[in-house]
Amino acid sequence: MKTKDNGRRARPARARHGWPSLTPAELRVARLVALGLSNRAVARELVVSPHTVDSHLRHAFAKLGVASRVQLTRHVLLNDAVSVP
Repeated sequence: MKTKDNGRRARPARARHGWPSLTPAELRVARLVALGLSNRAVARELVVSPHTVDSHLRHAFAKLGVASRVQLTRHVLLNDAVSVP
């Protein structure tokens, strides 16, 4: 991996759109929303403000090209599936 001029490693480029583009915080929020939690409930669970949850959701919606929590849930189910024995 190349280093920056200051000697630190450069971060790998993150995708700009789609599921791989979501940050860890956006993924945590999306997963909890997919479980049916409200923004306030997600905020309590993650110990952040409801405004922070709203911000993560807006970014996730834009990156995934969705306009509703139902569409977001569909992405979670398709991309974050856990195999059940």
